[in-house]
Amino acid sequence: MRILVTGTAGFIGAALTERLLARGDEVYGIDNHNDYYDPALKEARLSHFAAHPRYTHLRADLADAAAINHAFHEFQPQRVANLAAQAGVRYSLKNPQAYVQSNIVGFVNVLEACRHGNVEHLVYASSSSV
Repeated sequence: MRILVTGTAGFIGAALTERLLARGDEVYGIDNHNDYYDPALKEARLSHFAAHPRYTHLRADLADAAAINHAFHEFQPQRVANLAAQAGVRYSLKNPQAYVQSNIVGFVNVLEACRHGNVEHLVYASSSSV
């Protein structure tokens, strides 16, 4: 199965990616590697599977429609797990645009890429901040 996973440097995204690779799936991961959480922690999570032969990683923001469309066109996923989101309710008061870009614009970009890419199934899990 060809599965595109967003938020692969996050706690849940990394765990899902490892599980998918272990069962034999091909995974295309996308994460923007922002510094809301310690970037070293994100890199440590990715180090568990970044060199896996069935894993491809794209460092991109979901709000970048061109990058997302390119990833979907290149990989042609059958399924998508959209786990990327800007987290942190308190931070949303300081920087609301980060939430709009990641959690709304980014999600719409994923939805549109799924629609135009004939994706069979989309799983969406988000931040409590949405």
